[in-house]
Amino acid sequence: MDIGDDELLDAAFLALADPVRRRIISRLSRGPATVNELAEPFAITKQAVSKHIQVLEQAQLVTRTRDAQRRPVHLNPARLEALTAWIDQYRLVREGQFRSLDAALRSNAASGGTQAKDSS
Repeated sequence: MDIGDDELLDAAFLALADPVRRRIISRLSRGPATVNELAEPFAITKQAVSKHIQVLEQAQLVTRTRDAQRRPVHLNPARLEALTAWIDQYRLVREGQFRSLDAALRSNAASGGTQAKDSS
């Protein structure tokens, strides 16, 4: 995923905003499954699960293949990794800021807090 692709990013986060779709992603992390298999734990129709899968497909989070009589749904780990990379760019900035703040606080504590006292 190109990090600048706002439409795909929006589609992915919108898809992941739904708890049913997050549970489908969680289940697919253990391996491919059919719509029937994915529908089992939910108190919703197979058609509703199919619609959830379509949303996940549009966000490129899952793919479907043909396997004789079956159409298993597969997780697209590369897409999830791209989302993680997008989030990480902001996490890394914040971690750097917290490290700088921590270093400043430690330096101030090591000097006995004299900088704060001297400026009073």
